[in-house]
Amino acid sequence: MKIGASTFIWVSPFSNDTFHLFSKVKKMGFDILEICVENPQTIDPVLIRQASLAEGVEVLICGAFGMDRDISADDEATRLNGINYIKCCIDIAAEVGSPLVSGPMYSATGKTRLLDPIAKKKQISLAVANMRIVADYADQVGISLAVEPLNRYETDFINTVDQGLDFFDQIGKDNVGFLIDTFHMNIEEKSIGEAIRRADKKVFNFHACANDRGTPGVDHLNWIEIKCALEQIGYDRYMVIESFTTEITEIARAVSQWRPLASSADMLASEGIKFLKKTFI
Repeated sequence: MKIGASTFIWVSPFSNDTFHLFSKVKKMGFDILEICVENPQTIDPVLIRQASLAEGVEVLICGAFGMDRDISADDEATRLNGINYIKCCIDIAAEVGSPLVSGPMYSATGKTRLLDPIAKKKQISLAVANMRIVADYADQVGISLAVEPLNRYETDFINTVDQGLDFFDQIGKDNVGFLIDTFHMNIEEKSIGEAIRRADKKVFNFHACANDRGTPGVDHLNWIEIKCALEQIGYDRYMVIESFTTEITEIARAVSQWRPLASSADMLASEGIKFLKKTFI
């Protein structure tokens, strides 16, 4: 198992001015820096690859899906922008050596509507068709897409593993699977362990987050249950801590984080990796 840290713990957006995070996470003992491509114009994939190799820290790429990047939107231009953005993330992943692009790429984060069955069927149909397009594009360069279910307050589309599995069946592409996140599962799943077992070989990426999105292990989650379930499905890929800083008002508001979740971002990351290594390695 390789342990990673999300750039969201410290910065938003990640840019060419925040490459110091590579040396920071290396010193803390992380294997991976998960970089969110909020604005592709702020980053240089060539420089990221150089920093990655220099520090011996691998890179995973994830996306940020605002209202203008919604592949299931009613508006065709918005859908096309979402497709092109995912393709851009795939191109960056290929350049920096990330085997994955992760995120809730089926819709816009924060889009919560109670659709009637006809409108819901249309939304799903649009998302399935466009996921096939980006999955084929990703497959050409050996990239997989790790789709993240979100909790009910952040999306009305895919909240659970079962909904995700049905979505994958409709897409029908082997390189489409899950990024599952313990924060979201704690809200939506009847049993985190059972949800992991149902996801099985479709788990491509894993976010280890406390129930409040703070330090993993400083929470009420049953990490032994989580460990056993991951062992049962033979998952040994990536385990990434994702949290957010309240110092960046826009991102804090987007994730409804109204208070600091640790004494500092560095403390959250350093204590989190100690717990994860003790529990999972």
